Amino acid sequence: MRTPVSVKLVAGLGPRGWLAVSAVFVAAWVLVPLAHLMLPEGHPLHISTYAITLIGKILCYAVVAVAMDLIWGFGGILSLGHGLFFALGGYSFGMYLMRQIGRDGSYGADIPDFMVFLDWKELPWYWSGTDSFLWCLLLAVAVPGVIAWIFGYFAFRSRIKGVYFSIITQAMTYAAMLFFFRNETGFGGNNGFTDFKRILGYSITAPETRVVLFGLSVTLLLGTLILGKALIASKFGRVLTAIRDAENRVMFIGYNPLHYKLFIWTVSAMLCGLAGALYVPQVGIINPSEMSVANSIEIAIWVAVGGRGTLVGPIFGAGIVNLSKTWFTTSFPEYWLFFLGLLFILVTLYLPEGVAGLWARIKARRAEKAALAAARTEAAAVPAAPRTPAAPESKLPNGTAAKGA
Repeated sequence: MRTPVSVKLVAGLGPRGWLAVSAVFVAAWVLVPLAHLMLPEGHPLHISTYAITLIGKILCYAVVAVAMDLIWGFGGILSLGHGLFFALGGYSFGMYLMRQIGRDGSYGADIPDFMVFLDWKELPWYWSGTDSFLWCLLLAVAVPGVIAWIFGYFAFRSRIKGVYFSIITQAMTYAAMLFFFRNETGFGGNNGFTDFKRILGYSITAPETRVVLFGLSVTLLLGTLILGKALIASKFGRVLTAIRDAENRVMFIGYNPLHYKLFIWTVSAMLCGLAGALYVPQVGIINPSEMSVANSIEIAIWVAVGGRGTLVGPIFGAGIVNLSKTWFTTSFPEYWLFFLGLLFILVTLYLPEGVAGLWARIKARRAEKAALAAARTEAAAVPAAPRTPAAPESKLPNGTAAKGA
């Protein structure tokens, strides 16, 4: 079986790894709040509200990218429907945010404004308990997890894989998007959920709230990375990568791929749901466009650009693509999709292992050059062996010269 470049990256967190995690954690919960809240806007180290919101959004995308990498990079399961799980988590927590508006909406009613506009008199039954923060947080994890488990069970039991599985997930996402576009479903139709006011009694636009949401996004990403490393470095991870490389051989030695695929598929969907729940209060809106097929394909591009099967690579991929998207959609909005397609083609042709794979190759070449230089230095330092003096020549009877033994 082939050995991916991710072997060293998933070997576990050493002292340097834990030091890096601690540094990022301290920066998210101490340095960023100080730079945003304490420093004036004119200060060169001040972090603006826009920057915190943008980075927080990209961090949520990075969680989705790592979740996608767990199933695609290590399980060989290419999903084109992960945008659905992300949006379901956002909608689940968005229901809580809509209930927290209370009578501060445009119509001053006890139900959300879009329901008043559609002449609804009361909340539908599936909105019951959505005024509870913990219940909606549970829904953000459970709804994507249950749907993923049901879908995955029948798909993996039928041994659907490859491009067929990708097409089915794409169709599932598209059907869900059409469902949520309908006004009578009770999820805001085309406009979705927006105009949020409070979260746990605090203003959702307050700088302190923004900083806390940013810190939670960093914490979720770090937790996702640690969970991913623990899973991939375990026996479960080794069997999962074996299924990716040679599923028939794994079945031949007695393992059932269904359980391994179903578990990682469900965990990945639940992580996407959590990311969606953090995404909505930071961005301030959730609508069916988050379930579009294009968004799910873009998630796969993040992973491909960063490096499939590396865990860390998809984070860089999500950052590179979304920062580029922010700049392109502002400066050249009509060329963004062309740039995205060109980026994917270039990565496929020249960087099949992504940015992380390129960095690994550069490090390997440096190590090879260093080892070669060290070998040359060692060879030069060894003293040359003394030369044996030649034996005197002697004359043979026929008069020819011969060297002595």
